[in-house]
Amino acid sequence: MSSTPSTAFKRFNKVNIEISNICNLQCTFCPEVIRSKKMMDVALFESIIEQVAPLTEQVTFHLMGEPLVHPKLEELIQTCARHEVPIYLVSNGTLLKEAQSELLLHPIFRQINFSLHSFFDNFPERDPLPYLNRIFEFTDRALKERPDLYLNFRLWNLSNPESKNLAAEKRNLEMLEQIEAHFKVQVPRTIDVSRNKSVKLGGRLYMHFDTEFIWPSPDLPILGERGTCHGLSSHFGILVDGTVVPCCLDKEGNIPLGRVQEQPITEIINSPRAKKILEGFRNRKLYESLCQRCQYITRFD
Repeated sequence: MSSTPSTAFKRFNKVNIEISNICNLQCTFCPEVIRSKKMMDVALFESIIEQVAPLTEQVTFHLMGEPLVHPKLEELIQTCARHEVPIYLVSNGTLLKEAQSELLLHPIFRQINFSLHSFFDNFPERDPLPYLNRIFEFTDRALKERPDLYLNFRLWNLSNPESKNLAAEKRNLEMLEQIEAHFKVQVPRTIDVSRNKSVKLGGRLYMHFDTEFIWPSPDLPILGERGTCHGLSSHFGILVDGTVVPCCLDKEGNIPLGRVQEQPITEIINSPRAKKILEGFRNRKLYESLCQRCQYITRFD
């Protein structure tokens, strides 16, 4: 079967499949996973891909965890290729070696994002250049061999105007100077992410900026019962144990809609609970307790 994705209309832009909830790093902006640490079984993954292929334009190998830790990553990629489901990948990039680079150049990948902000968050005193050089080497190859592949260098640690983080700004500047030197570009030093988050570096390579956010948690205070979200309209998530959740920020499965081992995915996302959540979002009504505590929702106002 061809790895060229279908152009037919799909209900969802993205399905987030958590192939592993294990990460090789622990970033301050990314809360620790409380659930049992696990890798997704290849057979379960194939069952999921078979079911979501008609539903989604692409899948991510991420909800929590670092996808490059999965020992059978190549099999998962080949599964997506067989079912013509494009992959959107997010990685911290610290595990990027030659073998992983070869895998990520597979034509089934549509977009690859490197979360550069994770490096200094874990290694504040270390020289970032060896880390960046591995990413630059892959990027140079991708720009030449896969000019159709979208690439993002993420710095999602910008300070809110009311809480400047001078240390983070200094480290970001150090990375930006290395990026500018390698790609012979100039990156603006002031970014208003409310207007534009991306800066094109060349081809389909972009810098992508954003501010940090607080992950929703049942322990946080209720912010309100009014608001909207793209969960269940543009995307939904499937945790490593097969639990379907309405949103990519439900990292602990606080809103379980069902398990793919027990029920078809189409039934799960059309269940009474899922329909109520979606109808609520359309009418700016937050029915779920976790949604009422989600600060990210305020970005859609």
